[in-house]
Amino acid sequence: MNFSLFLRILYARRFIIIVTTILTAVLTLVVCLVLPKTYKATTSLVLNFKGVDPVTGTPVQAQLMPGYMPTQVSIITSRNVSLKVVDELKLAEGDAVQKQFTKATDGKGTIRDWLAELLLKNVEVLPSHESSVLDISFKGTDPQFCATVANAFAAAYQLTSIQLKVEPAKKAAVYINEQIKVLRDNLETAQKRLSKFQQDNGMVTADARIDGIDIESARLNELSGQLVQAQAQLIEAASRRNQASGTGASESPDVMNNALILNLKTGLAGAEARFAEIAQRLDKNHPQYQSAKTEVDKQRAELNEQIRAASNSVGNSEHIYQQREAEIRTALEKQKAKVLLLNRTRDDLKLLRNEMESAQRAYESTTQRFTQTNLEGQSNQADIAVLNEAIAPLTHSNPKTMLYTMISVLVGAILGIAFGMLAELMDRRVRSPEDLIDALKVPVLGELDWVSPNRKGIRLFNRSFFPDLKTR
Repeated sequence: MNFSLFLRILYARRFIIIVTTILTAVLTLVVCLVLPKTYKATTSLVLNFKGVDPVTGTPVQAQLMPGYMPTQVSIITSRNVSLKVVDELKLAEGDAVQKQFTKATDGKGTIRDWLAELLLKNVEVLPSHESSVLDISFKGTDPQFCATVANAFAAAYQLTSIQLKVEPAKKAAVYINEQIKVLRDNLETAQKRLSKFQQDNGMVTADARIDGIDIESARLNELSGQLVQAQAQLIEAASRRNQASGTGASESPDVMNNALILNLKTGLAGAEARFAEIAQRLDKNHPQYQSAKTEVDKQRAELNEQIRAASNSVGNSEHIYQQREAEIRTALEKQKAKVLLLNRTRDDLKLLRNEMESAQRAYESTTQRFTQTNLEGQSNQADIAVLNEAIAPLTHSNPKTMLYTMISVLVGAILGIAFGMLAELMDRRVRSPEDLIDALKVPVLGELDWVSPNRKGIRLFNRSFFPDLKTR
């Protein structure tokens, strides 16, 4: 089937198409006139939600969450909000409503739930794209009632939003209050431990300058210097003793610098000189010789005795230095142990003080958070503002007579064309020479075109639209 044949069929079945279109339009118009008029009232809300976790206080960017707006829509269309609207408008009161409820449900359930379900069927919530605006619409036959219900849904949604924010805050406040008691006990325990430790060790603070640790450290350093000095003196005394106690004791500086030994050496030298002089002149058995020799022996014995005494004196000095070095070493070890004990005590004190300060910070921050959460739990301010209140609409929103009629014309034309094509299939007619060729499988030799005098206008119409209809 080509387009030319399609047009011929439409023209041939034009009556069916026109009648179908007219009937569809008339039927739609009658239905629009018969149906009750429905009005639609809309309330616009702005959501300025600033989410804060009730326990940690961390801000939550709820509006950035993908499910935030659908969640708000679900809250508005919930049974909880609808029941609040029923209670606010007192819709359950009245004998007429009671009779309708009994007739519709046979007395099953509650009238509040029944009314809430009826309201939810006519509520429509539309979130705006890329904004925080929500439109709450209610449809009904009474324009003033529609506006009242739409505004009531907005108010109930605000109240529900406050409850959803306040109830978790109240529960969090109870939980935080219990934690405050625990933290207070921990703080008191830490303070008692710190006080007892300070009393037992006689320490006021962890500051080393105040508690004398610096003084004891300085004393330790001083003892260390004295020990080094005593060790040096001991080494020097040992060296002097070794020199004074050997064969070369007379060459020892301590011996050589001794004034008495110097005098004895001088006297011995004089006695030896006199003895040498007498020995040249006299024989060894001479009394003067014997006397001079005795004097020399006496001087030498006395000198040796003084040298031994000087050597013993050097040894005594070494012994004294050894005792002093041992005493200083012992004092140093005691001082070192004392400083280590003080340092360990100071570290323990710092640890206890840090524990007490940590417990105090935790207690203070939790107390501050409890105050904030408690205030949030008592707040009655919503983060939802009414942008536009619903007013009674002046014109109905449904049915839209003009729009539906235009649509019915289009639908009727489509149905008419469908009915025309169906009629053509049920009663096939010859519309063109090609139909004969297809049906009889023989060539068409000619065409007789006869038009009634009363149908000349139609003939001209056919010639203009179908130029292939001519005598061959």
